[in-house]
Amino acid sequence: MKVHIAAEATRDEASAIAAAVAEHTGRTVEVYVGDEETPTLVREVTDGDETADTAADGDSADAAPTEREKRLREEIHDVERGGPQKYRDRLAEQGKLFVRDRLDLWFGDDGLDFEDGRFANFDSWHPSSPDVSEDEDDRLPADGLITGAGTFEGRQVHVAANDFTVKAGSIARHGVEKFLRLQERALKSGQPLLYLVDSSGGRIDQQRGFFANREGIGKFYYNHSLLSGAVPQICVLYGPCIAGAAYTPVFADFTVMVRGMSALAIASPRMVEMVTGEDIDLETLGGPDLHARHSGSADLVADDEEHARELVAQLITYLPDNADEKPPQTDGAAPSVDPAGLDSVIPAEPNKSYDMHRVIERVVDADSFFELQSQYGTEVLTGFARVDGRPVGIVANQPSQRAGAIFPDSARKAAGFVWTCDAYNIPLLYLCDTPGFMAGSSVEKEGILEAGKRMIYATSQATVPKQCVVVRKAYGAGIYAMSGPAYDPEATLALPGSEIAIMGPEAAINAVYANKLDAIDDPEERARREQELREEYREDIDVHRMASEVVIDEIVPPSDLRDEIAARFDLYEDIEKDRPEKKHGTIL
Repeated sequence: MKVHIAAEATRDEASAIAAAVAEHTGRTVEVYVGDEETPTLVREVTDGDETADTAADGDSADAAPTEREKRLREEIHDVERGGPQKYRDRLAEQGKLFVRDRLDLWFGDDGLDFEDGRFANFDSWHPSSPDVSEDEDDRLPADGLITGAGTFEGRQVHVAANDFTVKAGSIARHGVEKFLRLQERALKSGQPLLYLVDSSGGRIDQQRGFFANREGIGKFYYNHSLLSGAVPQICVLYGPCIAGAAYTPVFADFTVMVRGMSALAIASPRMVEMVTGEDIDLETLGGPDLHARHSGSADLVADDEEHARELVAQLITYLPDNADEKPPQTDGAAPSVDPAGLDSVIPAEPNKSYDMHRVIERVVDADSFFELQSQYGTEVLTGFARVDGRPVGIVANQPSQRAGAIFPDSARKAAGFVWTCDAYNIPLLYLCDTPGFMAGSSVEKEGILEAGKRMIYATSQATVPKQCVVVRKAYGAGIYAMSGPAYDPEATLALPGSEIAIMGPEAAINAVYANKLDAIDDPEERARREQELREEYREDIDVHRMASEVVIDEIVPPSDLRDEIAARFDLYEDIEKDRPEKKHGTIL
């Protein structure tokens, strides 16, 4: 049955008319639009049952997927099953998620926005390919590496995730190609990179195809270097990462290790024993505690997979997508503890211990301090926070840990943190209360001068807005490392009672007047004279003298410190600082 309708009718209107006529008449209906000589669509009826509309060119308007598409979807489903089932079963025994379940945890039930390279190495293992082994262990779906992009906490990120069920997450030629493409695309897009690493390293039996090649696995670390400071790179470790696999975590800007799962080492325990004779287990060699406390390679340690995601979800709120953008701001919130009580937590005695966290919580927005490397170089605190909604990086001496003196580890930790903040346009707040760099033979062996140089260099080169607050004391080169007046801060502020000096009164009196004091025979007279000298010295280094000489910008009432800091960060948000034009410095 032929039905002619107006030329301006839409396809949906044509389909509705065809369906109505076919149902009423029980006959197949051909619908012609306007003056067309061929039907626009045909509604077929067979034995009284309607079928779908068919266009004039034979395509079904509401057709189901073809057999070809069905076969493709079956292949995709097979790829997404991962490696052999027996290896997937072992993941549960280890308390670990299968990689695609892990992606669901991070990105929701819909998973990634898209995946690239899903069919990598497909012909080497899939049953539809000729001459494929039937051995289940030879399954290599996606070549053991998932790459693509997803939306994480409202932010688009590039993602690489190892599938440990495929040859222990090892990397070979096709996986290398996928990883390199991911890195190169991140450079183009300017979006962060998330590495979910669970890899035993390169497949040794296939190394000729990817190890030393120009576009081989070595290019990973070349690209990591190009990406460094361009887009944030965040790495989460879910298993033992040995040898080459260990470099992605240490090249990343931020590394999260998962307790009970992660390990990071240049060689396996078996290799260590072969080379050195040392008998050591993996946890002791490179577990989370070692890297959190001693090497500094772990910025954060998670209790489990869910906790790892939570930590990264917090971390990314302080970071911009790339180095050309500013970090995201919030509406801000009052501190969790009333700033009016700040002065009471800072002892008047220069050598008395206290916890710098009690200062920070009275200065920054409530619950916003996100500490990094909390177990490493504990004499200095580093972490992100917000001041009236603005992300800032905090470098603070910790008087409760070895009097807040700067040791080699804490200097390296601070230098790396300052360097990262400067790369991603995060302003810096230094809270200074230190007797300076530690002295002694042990720290000389550990490279205190080299480490201190790096901290001072990072502070010198940082072009983001910086503020230094002398909370109580700043002795020796500590005032240099903590961005004092000579280091181009936007402000050097001080709280009442603070001191700035080459050294503290006790050390100074001993250095300058030791012989004269020793010449006084009467102990009481000697003690009285020593106290006089100490008080005279204190007057000379008191912050009021420094303010009078305009060494510092302002003495701030402690209760007003937060407001003073916030106002200055607001004013100096868009400042630009010039540094000499050169290829780069020579200090790393």
